[in-house]
Amino acid sequence: MPQKPMKKRYTLEQKRWDSPAEHSMPEHTRVPASFTIGNVKIAPATVLAPMAGVTDTVFRRFIKNASQFTTESTSADVETTQSNQQSGCGLIMTEFTSADGLSRMRETKRKRYLTYYDDEHPISAQLFGSNPETLADSARIVQDAGFDLVDLNLGCPAKRVVACNGGSGLLRDLPHIETIFKAIRSAVTIPFTVKFRMGWNDKHIVCVDLARMAEDCGLNAVALHARTREDGYTGQARWEYIAAVKDVVSIPVIGNGDIRTPEDAAAMVDATHCDAVMIGRTAPSNPWIFRQIAQYTASKEATGVGRYDHPTNDDRYRMIRTYFQMLVDEIAIEEAAEAARAAAITAAGQIAREQRNRDCVGKMKQFASWFTHGVPGGSALRKQIFEAKNGPTVLSAIEYFFESRANQPESVPETTEEPLLAAAAYCD
Repeated sequence: MPQKPMKKRYTLEQKRWDSPAEHSMPEHTRVPASFTIGNVKIAPATVLAPMAGVTDTVFRRFIKNASQFTTESTSADVETTQSNQQSGCGLIMTEFTSADGLSRMRETKRKRYLTYYDDEHPISAQLFGSNPETLADSARIVQDAGFDLVDLNLGCPAKRVVACNGGSGLLRDLPHIETIFKAIRSAVTIPFTVKFRMGWNDKHIVCVDLARMAEDCGLNAVALHARTREDGYTGQARWEYIAAVKDVVSIPVIGNGDIRTPEDAAAMVDATHCDAVMIGRTAPSNPWIFRQIAQYTASKEATGVGRYDHPTNDDRYRMIRTYFQMLVDEIAIEEAAEAARAAAITAAGQIAREQRNRDCVGKMKQFASWFTHGVPGGSALRKQIFEAKNGPTVLSAIEYFFESRANQPESVPETTEEPLLAAAAYCD
């Protein structure tokens, strides 16, 4: 009996990335100090990509904190008047949210999905779906919730999303996308953007036509992940398509795909002339990437030589503890809110608390895995973390690992492969 052809996998994929920086090392190009989407100024021109299961309010605020730096941390030659010095991440985005679910939710439940804090501005909420009316209604909800921008997801390759004609599934139907664009644009006054892929596959590349349509329909910016839906997250992102989109529209173009270092970010701007860069998978494994880009840009402007800090073992320890504490604090805030509504005394409230604590431990394990990827000896630590049953056990493993390394010299990472991320984390 003949074997069925192997299906392409979009889950738990691990590979080595080719480095675009090896092909283009710009002498003068750098990430722009700022750009504007509608009436919203983004400074610097860097964006945290929306990632399902990752970019909740805790991670977004964590990235904002990790992105902050002072010029003294890089070089006294970098003047305080240089750009990109307050926070290396100019715009953050929510996890993608189902428009169908959002429009049907009770007001109290919506707040949980659309939670953000004042220090997260400017912030964009990303929606996915295929019904124009529902998407328009959800966009109004986003606007009423105080978000600075709303974004439409046309990039997620996950089967469960594509099966509902959402995410990259819509790339097969440009007329329907146009209807969606017009419905959302007429529903809100805040800036409206779209994130999309090149097309369904190499035989169906639509990114240039889609970008033109977006501009014609009144969208304020476009972001291109330079891969097709069929590519998933394999191969090297094809930046030439970002350049092609930039050539045909006057609204801002945000480039996405294969940025792991400040040099990569500068190389993308040099190769495509995009207005901003968007970073996804690198952020969980290197939360300092935005700060490093900002340092690299500021020092290059001031001295002509790009420099940036590399995290030490102590930096890693402090950052991972900070993130864990933020997770715990967020649970305490949610439980206090429930108690105020008298929900905590019910059986449902107890179940919800237990689920939140399980989610917290799961995220601690998830993040610790990303954060220690590439750290010498990190594989043994990851094994301990995956076997842990509760938060204190995870924290004990982390503390013991970094304490044992406190007096050891910094060494070269054990691998340069990308961190092993779940498919949900890729849905951008």
